[in-house]
Amino acid sequence: MNFKQDVIEKSFEIPVVVDFWAPWCGPCRVLGPTIESLAAEQSGKWELVKVNTEEHYELSEQYNIRSIPNVKMFHQGEAIAEFMGAWPRAAIERWLSENLPDSRKAGLADILARLNGAGALSELEAFVSENPDVAEARLALAQRIVYSMPERALALVETIRLGDKLEEQAEALRTIAELMALEPDGSSPGSLLAQSREALRQQDGEAAIKAVIEATAIDKSYQKDLPRRAAIALFRTWGPDNPLTKNYRWRFDMALY
Repeated sequence: MNFKQDVIEKSFEIPVVVDFWAPWCGPCRVLGPTIESLAAEQSGKWELVKVNTEEHYELSEQYNIRSIPNVKMFHQGEAIAEFMGAWPRAAIERWLSENLPDSRKAGLADILARLNGAGALSELEAFVSENPDVAEARLALAQRIVYSMPERALALVETIRLGDKLEEQAEALRTIAELMALEPDGSSPGSLLAQSREALRQQDGEAAIKAVIEATAIDKSYQKDLPRRAAIALFRTWGPDNPLTKNYRWRFDMALY
């Protein structure tokens, strides 16, 4: 095994997954067959290199291996992702899916950068249709259409669940979809959430968050804490740098107490 040739140089051609292990390590013996089986099944997408830390102590030092098994993914000569421990097969598959370089994501990034421009939404629709396995694209489309088509938005994120790196954003979208589907009941918080829903449909985020905060102040527990959950979902969807988040997050915090 020539690490420079088999891992560093090879990673410029194809991602290389390195399994740092040792013969005395019980969890390593559990992980080994699983990751070897995945490497065989996904041949052509990535290659597996196994490094015995007993025989290559210097590599353990160089890559800060303090616990084994330790698995690192190399791309373009650099370690870009890792995990430690004998993960189950499903978790490793998810890790691979989330971290393997994908040229399609560069195209998606270009579309998202132009999402407020003319035609970009139709491009995103086409991208999702052609690449249904790219969860980031499905989430981005769902976030864009949830105010007008909440049911379709929910379907787009159905498979993004607990443990997925996009789970928090998907859960925020589910809460927004719940808000958009809420039927007014004549109560004060219900009326305010209805105002918020209409404001979101009109792309008036400021009016929407004001109404949600007012509903929170009146009864944050209404409809299983929907006012509180809706505010958090909107802030999470907008992101911490959005002016609405910066201007209204503190007001929401005050309304809670």
